[in-house]
Formats: sequence, C-alpha cells, structure tokens
Amino acid sequence: MSAAATTSAGVGMVSSAPRLRFVDRVNPVTRLAALVVLTTPLLLTVDWLSAAVALGIELVLFALAGVTPKLLVARTWPILVSAPIAGLSMLLYGQPEGTEYWSLWLARITDGSIELAVAVTVRVLAIGLPAALLFLRVDPTELADGLAQIAHLPARFVLGALGATRLVGLFVEDWRAMGLSRRARGIGDHGVIRRVATMAFALLVLAIRRGSKLATAMEARGFGSDTPRTWARVSTVGGSDAALLAIAAAVAALSIAVAVWAGTFNPVWS
Repeated sequence: MSAAATTSAGVGMVSSAPRLRFVDRVNPVTRLAALVVLTTPLLLTVDWLSAAVALGIELVLFALAGVTPKLLVARTWPILVSAPIAGLSMLLYGQPEGTEYWSLWLARITDGSIELAVAVTVRVLAIGLPAALLFLRVDPTELADGLAQIAHLPARFVLGALGATRLVGLFVEDWRAMGLSRRARGIGDHGVIRRVATMAFALLVLAIRRGSKLATAMEARGFGSDTPRTWARVSTVGGSDAALLAIAAAVAALSIAVAVWAGTFNPVWS
C-alpha cells in the first residue's frame, strides 16, 4: 500500500470517531499532559473516596463534552470489564482486616478486603476512562507534530514512531487477506492452532520486510540526518490547552482534598 493510501486510512479512522466538544480543539500533547496531571495523584493513594470523587466529576465532564452512555460503553468496554476483575482479586486476596465474612484456603473476604476491592475498582475506572476518551479522536501526525515541536522529543524517534503507527492498521488487512487466500487454497478450514501459528509467522516476516523498506525510504529522503528539521504543519497551544490542564489539576486536587478531609486518604507508602 502506498504512503498516501496509508495516510488516508489513518485519517479515515480518526474521522470515523465521534467529535467531542472542547476536547477536539486541544493539542494531543496537552491531552497527554492533562492525563498525567489527573491520574498521577490518584496513584499515590488507595482509598475509595478520592477515586469516586474523581470518577464522578469525570463522568459529568464527559457528558458535557458529548460522550453518550452508548459511546462510553462502546469505546471503554475493556476498562469496564477489567475494573471489576481487578476488584474481585482484591476482594478475595486483599489484606484481611476487620470482620471475616467468608474464607476458603487463601481466599478471605473481610471488611478490609471489601473496602480495598471497591477502591481498586473505582480507581481503575477513574484512571482508565479519561485515557480512553481523551484520545478518542487523535491523528497520529498531529500527535507527532506536537511531540516534536512542543515536547521537543528527538525528530528521528518521533518520525519512526509515526511511521510504525501508520502501518499498524495494515496488520488487520494483512491478516484478513492471508486468511482468505489460505481458504481459497483449501488450507484454512482445519487446524486452528497450526493455522494461527503459520499466519502469525508470515505476518511477522511481512512486517519486518515492510519496516525495512520504510526505513530505507525514510533514510533516502533525509529523515535520518542530524540537520535541523522543518515541519509542514505548525503545532501550537492556546487557551483551550491551558483550560484542560487547569481542569485536570482541579479535579485531582479536589479528589485528594476530599479524601484527606474525610480521613480516608491512604497513601501507598503507608
């Protein structure tokens, strides 16, 4: 597939995602910084109240941005499934404290494990949902422009990562094409494990060849030189970016402050 077709495929995937009010005007690098500002304080404590406050505010902000319940479930279902699983492990094998309600060998359900399970479940949601929704519509090229021009990451690293990201979408098409060709030859209807193993190896070989060709093409066009690089599109930040960072900091500070005020703040180092 040509570079133009690859770029068009990437842009098509971005445009197919629903637009979100306010968020779409924010630079992708700012979204990444806001995510770090929001989630880092939540990782410093293991209590249910701070995570619940953060999650409640996030859901309100998501609704204001245009995230419907259907969109929320469709885009974040892996997080919605993994959060209860993480909480279940804490429920059964968390630190036993207080009254014991049930036990079986190493598994014990106590007041402490119940509280820890609730805290972990809500915390996974509070950290995972913003990560999924803030990057609902992100063009890899815009993200690369921001990382190089605003975050000042090395251009060689950014452009290499951009090229790799653009080619990831082709893996699905390659896998589908290989499956259809094998079935047309009468070798794709039996031996599921063997078929998957051989197709995975073929996909690995194809990826290595395509990566080598891409690296050679980029090197021939001067992408590997150490001279200062110019950029076709200027990546800028503005008032919307500052507002998102301020909102993220306010949500994190309020959630921690409420937990400290209520006496539920439980730092991970304690």
